[in-house]
Formats: sequence, structure tokens, C-alpha cells
Amino acid sequence: MVGSALVRRFSREPGMTLVLRTRKELDLTSQAAVEALYAVEKPDVVIVAAARVGGIHANNTYPAEFLFDNLAIAANTIHPAHRHGVKRLLYLGSSCIYPKGAPQPMPEDCLLTGPLEPTNEPYAVAKIAGLKLCQSYRRQYGDFFHSGMPTNLYGPSDNYNLDNSHVLPALIRKFHEAKEAGRPEVVAWGTGAPRREFLHVDDLADACAFLLKLPNPPDWINIGTGVDVTIRELTVLVASVTGFKGKIVWDSSKPDGSPRKLLEVGKLAALGWKARIALEEGIARTYRSFLDEKAAGRLRT
Repeated sequence: MVGSALVRRFSREPGMTLVLRTRKELDLTSQAAVEALYAVEKPDVVIVAAARVGGIHANNTYPAEFLFDNLAIAANTIHPAHRHGVKRLLYLGSSCIYPKGAPQPMPEDCLLTGPLEPTNEPYAVAKIAGLKLCQSYRRQYGDFFHSGMPTNLYGPSDNYNLDNSHVLPALIRKFHEAKEAGRPEVVAWGTGAPRREFLHVDDLADACAFLLKLPNPPDWINIGTGVDVTIRELTVLVASVTGFKGKIVWDSSKPDGSPRKLLEVGKLAALGWKARIALEEGIARTYRSFLDEKAAGRLRT
């Protein structure tokens, strides 16, 4: 999802040649394979957008894979960037790097001030390691490596597997299939009380382009909208966009996760960037993409 958004954004950037590999063509957990790519292609700029990602269920079910794969991706992309003289590297992390009890909204300087949310701790630890690796190469060697910490992302080419997807694509698929089957109700996880912030992936790609043009960006910076909604509000909005008219049933036996995850985005706004795509518009765009991908047999499930 993130990679395709970056391709859409940078394909229209003048004077830039994109070096692209699919997941099937390049295993980022293989040190030798990534090292060979750097040696052959010699990129000037690198954006590390790849990650093993998923929702609460996936994080709880596969903690070892979430920790190992994301540590490997960070190490295998950042270290050879230093060895091969990459001029600029932008590493993308996640808002889950901040403590469970962080102040809301979460500023950049609350990193490592408290324990992490247990349901996504392995993923968060790996992302913190990548951020710190970039910071360390910049501090020790002067490498121009820096990081962006996006909030919850959504958009075209998302993962719609109900076992390991994030909340928004899972809701889109659930409501669409319930509408198509004429089912009278949809079951949603948790209480609906937690608050979450959502950023359309095309806004993230635009923020990446903005950050790469800054002459001296901070070591890491939050990327978000600065606005959040409850999961209950999100669920009602997705039901409306997809045209589902039935009942929503809440399964409070399922975990809620963190009570709130809202990024403080004042630092990025002060530098001159703000998100443009409102949530309802973004969900409508994403649902249209869902339908197109499904019709074309390209839906990630």
C-alpha cells in the first residue's frame, strides 16, 4: 500500500528515476539480497517503507515474526545505505513507537519515556530500533538518514485479510460482504471506545516528498492529521460509505488496544506540511479502490 503510493507520488517528480522491486523479486529479510541490490543500483535516495504489519490479532498471533522481520528489514536496508554512500535515507516507522501512557496528542519527545502497548510491542520495538539506527548513523558518520512516524494508514492496495488486516480495511470488507449477502448485522471488535487517527496513504507519500526536500529535517517527525475519531464513529462512517443498512453489534470480549493514539503534528505543520484528504473523502476513495481491485482480481486478501 505505502510502496504503491510512493510510486504514484514520485513518478511525477521531475528528474527522478525509480528503482523498484516487488516483494517476490527482493526479500528484504535477506542481507545478501539487499546488499547486492545496493551494489548494482547505487541509489542516491532510499525510502524504507516496507514492513510486516497487521492489526491487534496479527500482532498477538505472530510476535516473533513481527519483531524479527522488521528488525531484519531495518538492519538490511539502513546499514548498506551507509556502506554504499546513499546521500539521503528516509525510514518510515509508526505511531505505536510511543508509550501506552504517552500524553495525548503524542509529541516526538515522549519516545522511550514509558512501557509500550503490549498488543503491538514487538512491532514497536523493531521500529524504534530502525529509528535509532538512522539517528546513530547520522550522529556518528554524518549520514543524512532521518525518520517519519506515520499514524494509522489506509488507502488503495490495502490488505483486506480479516485475520491480519488493520481495522479500517477489515471494516470495509466486512460491511461490503454483509451488504452483498443481505446479512442483517455486522460484528465489530471491542467496545468502540478507543480513539484513532487515520491518514490516507497518498497524504503520507506527499509528506515523504516534502521531508526529502527539507535541508535539515529532525531525526524523526510525526506524520498525521492531528484529528482522531472513536472506533465506533469510524465503524458507522464505513457502514455509511459502503451502503450497509443493517445493525452493528459490538463484541466486547475482543481487545480494544490502546485507549487513544493521536499524534502531535505541530512540528511538521510548522515546517509547512498538512494533510489534505479528509477521513470521509478518503474512505470513499478507498472503497472505490476496493471495488476496482476486487473486480480486477487484485484484492489483497
